[in-house]
Amino acid sequence: MPTILGQNQYGKAENRVVRIVRDGDTHHIKDLNVSVALSGEMDDVHYSGSNAHVLPTDTTKNTVFAFAKEHGIESAEQFGIHLARHFVTSQEPIKTARIRIEEYAWERIATSDANSRFIGSDEVKHSFVRKNQEIRTAQITFDGEKWQVISGLKDLTVMNSTNSEFWGYVKDKYTTLKEAYDRILATDVSARWRYNWTSDEQRMPNWEKSYEQARKHMLHAFAETYSLSLQQTLYQMGSRIINNRSEIDEIRFSLPNNHHFLVDLEPFGLKNDNEVYFAADRPYGLIEGTVLRDGVEPQIPVDMTNL
Repeated sequence: MPTILGQNQYGKAENRVVRIVRDGDTHHIKDLNVSVALSGEMDDVHYSGSNAHVLPTDTTKNTVFAFAKEHGIESAEQFGIHLARHFVTSQEPIKTARIRIEEYAWERIATSDANSRFIGSDEVKHSFVRKNQEIRTAQITFDGEKWQVISGLKDLTVMNSTNSEFWGYVKDKYTTLKEAYDRILATDVSARWRYNWTSDEQRMPNWEKSYEQARKHMLHAFAETYSLSLQQTLYQMGSRIINNRSEIDEIRFSLPNNHHFLVDLEPFGLKNDNEVYFAADRPYGLIEGTVLRDGVEPQIPVDMTNL
């Protein structure tokens, strides 16, 4: 049977770019992993091998590094917007550009009170330690007219040591899990949220502030929710963000339930009063869901975060 070409895209993936801003003796770091995907009038390169419409992936890599110098990196979102606009407006065959970015955060190393042999400790403003709390993410898509910005984070590990229960669930002949009225609730949050900014005619969000505030509301909701299920916590986290951030219309979570099981200490003549747990890394429950502003249609792909 004859075949036809379906959806296709190409680009350079995982360009690691580190931008240092030197403000006198004080330095600032932006550390990004940038992936570029371009699509458009690319039938000929697939059918005949003609590269007449192909911008080399090596060029896209070079553009990432050049733009880090020319435009700086104000935020992951703003940097992605610069790149997407450039590829679509400068190359006629390219109709859509999608930029995916991971950002790795650094914080300054606090030095000791004692002066260094070579420089005073109060002068050290160029040493950093990599934060391992979470990885910030951003995906920017531009088709020449309309923008879609989906920001988020992954690998944000959180735990409540109490105020969590799980009981009243369906039981069948294979059920062995005991009901829990005081348990540990822990997860590694993966979240993606979509902004309602879609046009250059609209006022652009403050990307850095919006990320910080979304993260704050997410953590507050996790800490302040007396949880009867991880699903309930998921919904509260999403609702808190949407209710407090008018620029965000949709958020999708993928939350593994990092199980902590009480260890049986009775063989050793010891009573375990919710003190000693075994942290199991797998298998784990995986809870996923989308929270939307009322009246908004979902656009974040459901397979963007899940297994």
